[in-house]
Amino acid sequence: MVEAIVYRYRCRIAWRDLPEVFGRWQTVWTWHHRLATDGIWDRVLAKLTAAADAAGLVDWSLSVDSTIPRAHQHATNTTRLTGGWIELHESAPRAA
Repeated sequence: MVEAIVYRYRCRIAWRDLPEVFGRWQTVWTWHHRLATDGIWDRVLAKLTAAADAAGLVDWSLSVDSTIPRAHQHATNTTRLTGGWIELHESAPRAA
């Protein structure tokens, strides 16, 4: 089961796309869900990290990226109040 779960994450595939050699994908997902719910994956990661750190295999440096991706003006989901139907509609009462 662990090999199937690792394979799924390593290949970045959907659960349904697991090869049949691992058995039914529903069974593999159920095992993964149970281990995640019980916190077993967190404990495994903590043990592996502690062992790697004790062996000097972990580099604890941190990288921070401060770039800001800009969205296109039409991707902001806001209404533009210059020109167009809104201004024409608002100026209609003044014309009368």
